[in-house]
Amino acid sequence: MPMRRCIHCLILLLAMSGLAITGHAANPHYDLKVLSSAPDQVTGDDVLVQVLFKDRPIKSTPAVASRLRHLEFWLNGQPIEPEIRAGKDRHEVLVTGLQQGENRLELHHRRQGPLAAVDLTAHPITGPIFSGPQQYPFVCTVTTELGKQPLVDTDGDTGFPVLDSSGSQIGLSRDCSIEPYVTFIYRTTDGQWAPLPDDGVRPDDMARTTLTDGRTVDFIVRQERGTINRFIYSFATLAEADDAPWEASTDHWNGRLLFHFEGGVAVGHSQGRISGRALEPEVLKKGYAVIYSTGTRTSTHYNLQVGGETALMVKEHFIKRFGVPDYTVAIGGSGGGIQQYVYSQNHPDLLDGGVPQYSYPDMITQVIHIGDCELLEHYMDVTDGDNPKWWITSNRSWLVGLNATDNYPDPFADAKRALGYGTAPGMTECIPAWRGLTALVLNPHYGQARNQELMQPPGVMDDVQWTHYDDARNIYGLDGNGNPRTVYDNVGVQYGLNALVEGNITTDEFLKLNARIGGWKHPNDMVQEGFPFLGDFSPANFDPWSRRNMMLSPDGIAPAPRTEADIEAINAAYTSGLVFDGELNMPVIDWRHYLEEVLDMHNSHQSFSARQRIINRMGDAGNQVIWFTDTRPTDYSDPDEPEPREEYNQTWMALEVLHDWIMNIQQNPDLSIAENRPDEAVDACFNTDGSLIDAGDGVWSGILDDGPAGTCTQQFETYTTSRIEAGGPIEGSIFKCALKPVDTALDDGTYGNITFTGAQADRLKEIFPDGVCDYREPDLGRPTL
Repeated sequence: MPMRRCIHCLILLLAMSGLAITGHAANPHYDLKVLSSAPDQVTGDDVLVQVLFKDRPIKSTPAVASRLRHLEFWLNGQPIEPEIRAGKDRHEVLVTGLQQGENRLELHHRRQGPLAAVDLTAHPITGPIFSGPQQYPFVCTVTTELGKQPLVDTDGDTGFPVLDSSGSQIGLSRDCSIEPYVTFIYRTTDGQWAPLPDDGVRPDDMARTTLTDGRTVDFIVRQERGTINRFIYSFATLAEADDAPWEASTDHWNGRLLFHFEGGVAVGHSQGRISGRALEPEVLKKGYAVIYSTGTRTSTHYNLQVGGETALMVKEHFIKRFGVPDYTVAIGGSGGGIQQYVYSQNHPDLLDGGVPQYSYPDMITQVIHIGDCELLEHYMDVTDGDNPKWWITSNRSWLVGLNATDNYPDPFADAKRALGYGTAPGMTECIPAWRGLTALVLNPHYGQARNQELMQPPGVMDDVQWTHYDDARNIYGLDGNGNPRTVYDNVGVQYGLNALVEGNITTDEFLKLNARIGGWKHPNDMVQEGFPFLGDFSPANFDPWSRRNMMLSPDGIAPAPRTEADIEAINAAYTSGLVFDGELNMPVIDWRHYLEEVLDMHNSHQSFSARQRIINRMGDAGNQVIWFTDTRPTDYSDPDEPEPREEYNQTWMALEVLHDWIMNIQQNPDLSIAENRPDEAVDACFNTDGSLIDAGDGVWSGILDDGPAGTCTQQFETYTTSRIEAGGPIEGSIFKCALKPVDTALDDGTYGNITFTGAQADRLKEIFPDGVCDYREPDLGRPTL
């Protein structure tokens, strides 16, 4: 059990260390170190600290105790009796009684006065710390997720109804808090979770598990749940059958802490849902502790400033409950992978390593090219629907860049033909993976939160703006009309530029495409979506492209308007850390199960987009390793149910390699992260059964360089994006391109060997009166250093 001790135990520890107090007040040899958070980011009313002597934590030694019995802790001018406990290799002091706001904690000698002090700033456990005003209305889900009623916390008339045991309403909750509680469960021999019996009798089906130190123990887990920063959290650790709920054993904890992040896409106003990944058996069985929050799940919200704040708070409270871990690693797929990159950049002390699974560098730069998907699909289906080039599925990749295949038929192909539109038999990745994402990110009318119908007063949710920009309005700020600023921009983008240069489309087709592609309305001008998003099918309601929210040519001749971003919003995306700009402060093994052939949204070039950003920022990408595992289907005879392949999850192997890597870093702090890489921490690709195909520095060559394709590059084809096909870089992080005059582009090789007639050049200037993208220049919205 965590050892709770009195102040005299610290005195004894100091004495046993052989240290003498012979100095004066504010002894320069002593210091107080905050263990649980940054001193100005404490949440709740307690903090975990440590006494340092000559910059080292005080450890017990066999030395003979001497005369030291005169130390005291003072909080805000008053003596206190904190809990002193033994951590894994150092003492830890849990101080309670902090007041919200400024606090001063002092270490005193009874006769000689202060020895050391630290100033603390305490924030409510409901938050926020630094993310700004919190989002309201906020819909509680503890009732449906945990079967718990939130605490009444408001006298106003707005909030979530709180019921008593009889079902009668007793008040409202704005912040959805609950008191933390503990349950004990066990893993059955058939791989399920079951409640641990209260009678103390060991179930016959209880599994046993072997820890990293070789001990074999019963697979019993203590799970603590509650609310932090308004979101639901979970702490899961191995336990023993006779543990008391609030005196849980740490004897089976191996000191490793795993933060499980999760993905999805949502725009807030909800407490979110807790999943089974809060109880990850593959690591719990080895002795890891697992922490989790619905606030670090991007299917709850995509404000990664709030997410990073929540992650810091959840780890802080775990440390105050269980002590300082040896290290903290993360896993998580999609948005869970994004969080690892972004939080490493924004909060370097949060994680010591990570396994981003099927990740992207960040979310907001995906909007750049995924915002093009419906525009381009609409162009190929409707505006240029009579062009037979777009009736061939694979040709559509010329414009969207993403993979396209006939193995998966377009479910609306017949409807499109019946209504006189063009189509292809198969699909690009835009359709099964990204259809509706533009609406979800941009359209303020398209969204809702689970349980929102219970909110009071009725209609309080009607004014919610369901956009990513409104979700992160504290970051982007508001324009002159009071609307959140936006970052999507396609001014100057030459869609299909590579297709033109490579001879796949003609000059006239290139001009028509760019004249009529159009852009997106401002969110404030958008209307509700049609079928298949909402409503029933009808010719008038059929709108799988969100056409009703596009800006198109009024007569088919005048160039359609393009969408212009707000420079201040782009600047804020960078300065707030929403953009992963390549600052990677920990080792990562970026693992991806290869899904290109099934048109999954987690396209494989994203790993290399992240790598290029790291190279751009740090000079090399020695902190990042890229692994792919082959998960391609083996039979497409039934496109709806291709023959599955048993997938080998390389995550657990990656965690073991990360362990060695982190141990090397801790043992060799003078070496860089890259210099501490173990032999297994190299780029690699694997077969479906987990067996190695090839590994080494050159296996991915040919993607970010002009060298011959490496073994893995040949095995796993990567695709591009609409902006790469428009001449942009693979890192994909240019929101608003710098412009160069059309005359310059016509002379500098932008169009390869393609020549324009005088009339065509004039039309090009009409389409791009301010010029075309010059991707040799940085993003116009990037802050200048």
